Amino acid sequence: MWSTSITAWPFTKAAYWISWLPGLVNAHTHTAMCLLRGLADDLPLMEWLHDHIWPAEQTWISEEFIHDGSQVAIAEMLRGGTTCFNDMYFFPEVTARCAASAGMRASIGLILIDFPSAYAGDSDDYLAKGLQLHDGYRHHPLISTAFAPHAPYSVSDAPLERVRVLADELDIPIHMHVHEIADEVERSVAETGRRPLARLDALGLVSPALAAVHMTQLQAEEIELLAERGARVVHCPESNLKLASGFCPVQRLRNAGIPVALGTDGAASNNDLDMFSEMRSAALLAKAVSGDASALPADQALRMATLEGARALGLANDVGSLEVGKWADLCAVRLDDVESEPLYHPVSQIVYATGRKQVTDVWVAGEHLLKERTLTTLDKDEILARAREWKQRIGA
Repeated sequence: MWSTSITAWPFTKAAYWISWLPGLVNAHTHTAMCLLRGLADDLPLMEWLHDHIWPAEQTWISEEFIHDGSQVAIAEMLRGGTTCFNDMYFFPEVTARCAASAGMRASIGLILIDFPSAYAGDSDDYLAKGLQLHDGYRHHPLISTAFAPHAPYSVSDAPLERVRVLADELDIPIHMHVHEIADEVERSVAETGRRPLARLDALGLVSPALAAVHMTQLQAEEIELLAERGARVVHCPESNLKLASGFCPVQRLRNAGIPVALGTDGAASNNDLDMFSEMRSAALLAKAVSGDASALPADQALRMATLEGARALGLANDVGSLEVGKWADLCAVRLDDVESEPLYHPVSQIVYATGRKQVTDVWVAGEHLLKERTLTTLDKDEILARAREWKQRIGA
């Protein structure tokens, strides 16, 4: 039985009410892309990628960039009640070190693409570095790993077949953009004669290990396939809206028994890492897309942001709900102010009315990482100074 253990507690020394939640799980993001926040807004996905984001990455991506961007993102997520994130980006070992140093839980993506970057020269190099990272953190209490091939259009068959074999051997998830936009699907059909999901299934990748991100272009038989194979979906509503990528059919997926988690995507396409906002957007979109006001009620939106996220990352035995035997990953949220009063139903208020600035405290594995809105393991002023330095360099 799943329980959020949401409880309103009156504090004896202060006249306000606190709701205790499991720490939120951001099941898909590109952490260090915080340094590209707002660089190229209001553009279609492929133009945004090809003409702006990829050129910026080719110029600026380095270990220093990843370190400073990851610190911005981790600080932002902790201040918003997120205790665990799933990353897909370059130099993943740097993001892992940043998360571990801050005391934050993270699933670190072992990135894989066909083309060279500042991080690796080819698919063999990406996989070798990924396996080294996995070996280095396989017993770490906060850091886990997942294979992270970028997308069907950017990774060819042979590396994907290796990922399938390695994921089975290591028993770790596979995290991948799939069916993000219509153009991706159309190009796949033109080039291979198959839609991307069918190609992945032929390679043996559609399985309980797969966390397929975005999934805005789905046919009825593809939903049936996902259900039959036991795959999971990660929904990124606000990024999909901003890039006009399409609508993930969340209610149809849930009706088919397919677990759906929530992610923010990167701050370059969202433009924040706010899981409270994602919950609200997901709940409202599900109603509009399905034409059913009862679709995705508040408690299920909260579940997507907690336990379903943990399940997508293979971490549900450890986090995602407040239960005996799990890590103490939780956040405290004030519900006493004008933005969330009167308080009839705490869960509805959390999803539909609460903002991340109402998060007062955050714990990961019992460690107090945000105390009365103050970060305890990170220097906010230093992080801000470094972010502003990058703005001067990139925006010059």
